[in-house]
Amino acid sequence: MTNAQLLETLTYNGWTNYETWNVALWLQNDEGLYNLIQDCCCYEETLELLAECGIVQTPDGVRYDDPKINRAEMNADVYDF
Repeated sequence: MTNAQLLETLTYNGWTNYETWNVALWLQNDEGLYNLIQDCCCYEETLELLAECGIVQTPDGVRYDDPKINRAEMNADVYDF
């Protein structure tokens, strides 16, 4: 097994877990959400904005404030820190 194959088995599509992958997928690929969070500087700010808008979970049912979400990974990959 190559290192890349091993990494994929230990993670979810290269992300820490399903929850992190799912939230990142929706934030980066749903045009409405993407446009909404453009002025956010980090995931914490996004959480506040989404809560103010009454958006609590992805269409797949993953809560944006799920404690399993790797926030450091979200900040690094979604917000280009």
